[in-house]
Amino acid sequence: MAENSYDLSPEQKNELREEIIYFFQEERGEDLGIIGADTVLDFFLDVLGETVYNKALDDVKRWLTRAVENAESDYYALYKSSR
Repeated sequence: MAENSYDLSPEQKNELREEIIYFFQEERGEDLGIIGADTVLDFFLDVLGETVYNKALDDVKRWLTRAVENAESDYYALYKSSR
């Protein structure tokens, strides 16, 4: 499996590992150790990471576009009428 390029802090990786272990225990009744959880995490980062990352960028672009449009409307609302 190729190494993913996502820079997770040790704290983030540990939190995700714990979530994976919990999920396997609660949903599947399976005991999963640290190595197994790391394997699952690496798999999902490799398979889904790029898609989720790109989707997040698309969402940010839509939000930013709306924010700029709102700022432009607010800007023109500041103009004084010459009447």
